[in-house]
Amino acid sequence: MTKPIKHSASVMLALLLAFHSLVALAQGSAVRLNKAIELFENDEPAFGLLSFDYSLNNARSLSRSGLDFIIVDMEHAPFDVERIRQFLLGMTDKRAILEKGSLQPNVVPFVRIPAIGSEDVLSQVKQALDVGAYGVMFPSINNAAEAEMAVRASRYPQLNGADDYEPEGLRGRNPSNAVWYWGIRDYHAKADLWPLDPNGELLAIIQIETPEGVANIEEIISVPGTGVIFIGPSDLSTSMGYASSSEPAVEAAIQTVLAACLDHDVPCAITTNSRTVEQRIEQGFRFVTVGLDGGLSRGAQEALERGRAATGR
Repeated sequence: MTKPIKHSASVMLALLLAFHSLVALAQGSAVRLNKAIELFENDEPAFGLLSFDYSLNNARSLSRSGLDFIIVDMEHAPFDVERIRQFLLGMTDKRAILEKGSLQPNVVPFVRIPAIGSEDVLSQVKQALDVGAYGVMFPSINNAAEAEMAVRASRYPQLNGADDYEPEGLRGRNPSNAVWYWGIRDYHAKADLWPLDPNGELLAIIQIETPEGVANIEEIISVPGTGVIFIGPSDLSTSMGYASSSEPAVEAAIQTVLAACLDHDVPCAITTNSRTVEQRIEQGFRFVTVGLDGGLSRGAQEALERGRAATGR
């Protein structure tokens, strides 16, 4: 005679919890780690801001801000890799991970490096990615050669015979902090540039800030691995000899870059505020900043709400 199983309720509960854990894991594996890429693939815009404050309080505030991404600005703030590593870890929200059931951050961190062109790009990109950033923003890219260097610096060398071998990657392999921060074991497989690698979780964000960059936009945008084109209105207007980005000539340059992005189906980015965000979204911009640092100011919050309202998000 078969003996009854003791504590059957406890056994059933354990099995049920294990089943739910497996389901959550399976669902989580299908979720993009890079929320911005997920939004692009769903044809939805992403909203973020530029951050200059590396404090842990700001990291915690931004991680629960309702934004989709932040760009930690190391171009106009000190290039301090140790502080950025602490900042990224400070953005880790364990409760949000538990409630979401996936490792995708609610707010994805990118880093803008100070290097321009080819100067120090390789070393700065490597350090920013090795601490766990989900992509790098490259200021003032003026031609295809500079864009290609940005892409190559962001990629690991590909395996022989890979379909996406070119542009050949130059990034050295030692991402111990990034592996821990992302929370995955197959980091090297996922740490490639989207959309060149459809399964890649990194973004190369190419900034256009000069008349030369505008003139060469077709060549720049055609470099494989370019993920986002980001127009910098302030630097662009200055480099064109104007005191304000509201000048008609500056807007014409902005529209030239936007048109190229729309033609090539590459997400186009720009800075906005509560007065301009709706118009920029309607024009076709898909990656916009709504303000600056210190969490969400009243103006940035208003811009975020207006942007989401304009897109139904």
